[in-house]
Amino acid sequence: MSRIGKQPIKIPSGVDVSVSETELRVKGPKGELKLEIHPHVRIERMKDEELGDVLKVTVKDENDKKDRALWGLFSRLASNLVTGVTKGYEKGLEFIGVGYKVSVAGKTVKMDVGFSHEVDFPLPAGVDAKVDKNVLTLTGIDNQLVGETAARIRRIRKPEPYKGKGIKYVDEVIRRKAGKSAKAGAK
Repeated sequence: MSRIGKQPIKIPSGVDVSVSETELRVKGPKGELKLEIHPHVRIERMKDEELGDVLKVTVKDENDKKDRALWGLFSRLASNLVTGVTKGYEKGLEFIGVGYKVSVAGKTVKMDVGFSHEVDFPLPAGVDAKVDKNVLTLTGIDNQLVGETAARIRRIRKPEPYKGKGIKYVDEVIRRKAGKSAKAGAK
């Protein structure tokens, strides 16, 4: 039995949830999201004595390894939809390096990250950005879209382990390496 999958997902007040055989739609104060449901997964809306309105996720065969994996996956995906339309998601990227700058112009992120030219990155619909000094903060209601956008921006100039220059997540720790001079002096 899936420990994550069997937990009920609380539906806060102000959130409208509609479930069909193939789709879950969640509408809240920040927007609307939908999720296509796998044929082996069933999502039901029910009442709980303690929690009130909840979503319950079940699978066809609890003993099948693939179904148990889908059980936990779809439970977290449904939970992410509910959290997204109520609180939203946020991801921070830090620009570290001499002359590294970032700015936002409309729906485009403009970056100076050590190339001979400025890099323009168009933001997808549903993701907003703001800049505070050298930190770019991406916000949106879709967890997957915010995370994927942050990963694509980070890929433009990954942090390097010798000087630590590059684009990194705010909570990321870069393992630093000693350079040639430290290695040669240790003999």
